Amino acid sequence: MEERLKRQLDFALEIDKEKNIFRQTHLSGHGRNENDAEHAWHMAIMAYLLKEYANEPVDIAKVMLMCLIHDIVEIDAGDTYAYDEEALEFEDQLQQKAREDAAKERIFSILPEEQKEEFMALFDEFEEFATPESKFAHAMDNLQPLMLNNSNDGGDWRRHEVCAEQVYGRQNKTRLGSEKLYEITKQIIEENIEKGNIKR
Repeated sequence: MEERLKRQLDFALEIDKEKNIFRQTHLSGHGRNENDAEHAWHMAIMAYLLKEYANEPVDIAKVMLMCLIHDIVEIDAGDTYAYDEEALEFEDQLQQKAREDAAKERIFSILPEEQKEEFMALFDEFEEFATPESKFAHAMDNLQPLMLNNSNDGGDWRRHEVCAEQVYGRQNKTRLGSEKLYEITKQIIEENIEKGNIKR
């Protein structure tokens, strides 16, 4: 087998490990914990379906690929619960960033050089949160678990005793990608505050 194809297939097999990284969020219908690969797939489909609600025109193929690769580093670095980020000490955040940077280098280096550079640039663009595509991809990253949690009567919010300030702190970024979807987000949050699923 030629070297280029071997590296591409090795990468394809390596990212299968993302299916073993389980998140705090549960599947709808009070199912098991969702894994990173399911989260990424769900986000990518949502991005395509909801692209008309982006604040600015976006390259939807780029958004979908961002959605699909944004958590690949968690194969090595592990998942951090969204609402733990605020609680983490600065030192812990630096260590998590270092783990993710090392994971990014190792995993994307499996690819042929120009594909490595393409994926690294796309990953970094998502993280930098500056382009219309990255902002819309982040809106999907916020909305997708919010929808699942809402469908499960706020179980994960209750379990982790999440407060409104934390949820709004994370979801406020949604409006930078889509004002329209933020309206829905805000409605869901308010309903769950009223139900007692999210602490005031």
